[in-house]
Amino acid sequence: MASTKKVIVVAGIGNGGGTGAAVARLFSKEGYAVALIARGRDSLSTLEKELNEAPHGEAAAFPLSSYSAEAVQAAWASIKERFSRPSYEIRAAVWNTGHGAFKKFLDVTPEDIEQVAQVGTIAAFAFSREAILTFKENSLENEIGKRGALIFTGATASLRGNVFTSAFAAGKFATRALSQSLNKEFGKENIHVAHVIIDGVIRTDRTHAKGLEWEQNEDLRLNAESIANSYLYLVKQDRSAWTWELDCT
Repeated sequence: MASTKKVIVVAGIGNGGGTGAAVARLFSKEGYAVALIARGRDSLSTLEKELNEAPHGEAAAFPLSSYSAEAVQAAWASIKERFSRPSYEIRAAVWNTGHGAFKKFLDVTPEDIEQVAQVGTIAAFAFSREAILTFKENSLENEIGKRGALIFTGATASLRGNVFTSAFAAGKFATRALSQSLNKEFGKENIHVAHVIIDGVIRTDRTHAKGLEWEQNEDLRLNAESIANSYLYLVKQDRSAWTWELDCT
């Protein structure tokens, strides 16, 4: 009888050089099929192609026109149709998005606040709802006693505001509160919800401007691949000691 292949859903991959893409690559190597959600169609297609061309890789992209609740729900419906039971089982989901409105408070616009609320609250709730409903259909993994793992990517701004982060921090605070509430409610149903604080700058194609010293000094920056290993660690944790919050510095 053919075995069921695990699936991870990753929302938010940026330009393909950060946390979301690193998580997708690592889990693909671990034997997961990967469902990719983002608004950047070109980056999605590039990463989808890369994963599918790797040995035993399997990935599908689901581009969004927006992070509305309806768009997120539609993406999940398409994912569940593409990776349908019994051949596949969605076992992990990562919410790796945020709206980066880094401005002085008096320069923050109503549109900025609407985008922060849309991504950090409305879309995060919609994504979480679909993930948890999907996990509730899963059987328990005997080795770890888990039906599924939902992981949120946080930031330093998830814990404290700062100059230029009034809008960004509001969204990240909201996502952290959501993850904590879901952890308490659904841990009892063998669904693991975790929040990862990225307390530093990740080396990506967008951060080369910081200079060669920063680029070469492992003590000054974070590697997306190392963060991805932390996500894999969370997904593999057994039911006796689940981590809610992990701080990567």
